[in-house]
Amino acid sequence: MRLHQIALSVTDLDAAETFYRDVVGARLVARFDVPGLVFFDLGGVRLMLESGQRAAEGAAVYFHVDDLEAAVARLRATGVSFTAGPQAVHTDETGLFGPPGETEWMAFFRDPAGNTLALATRKPPSAGTDVGRQGSEAGIAS
Repeated sequence: MRLHQIALSVTDLDAAETFYRDVVGARLVARFDVPGLVFFDLGGVRLMLESGQRAAEGAAVYFHVDDLEAAVARLRATGVSFTAGPQAVHTDETGLFGPPGETEWMAFFRDPAGNTLALATRKPPSAGTDVGRQGSEAGIAS
């Protein structure tokens, strides 16, 4: 398991983008005005800035795992309850975040203090996913 992504809530997406790009020096990967997301690369760890309705939930930490189902089973065996997933949340058609056509899958849970944590992996197109239905039901962006 390794750090995959950190999600931060922001009130001003433009100011946050400028700060992380121009002051921090993070490499801008993509901006999606709808739903209000900006992604940066910080040495192989993704930083997601999020504004809008879901931003009120605060920060979230995402961990990359090679085998999502096995990692979920291992955590469930220790008593962890998942709040969402495992489910497909985004198909990267253009290869913006990795190999083109791969689908990002996630499973969400909380630590004892209530902080949002997630396990994440990418699966090749042969995994057969219905991202539109699964991702929208969870109200999750990757």
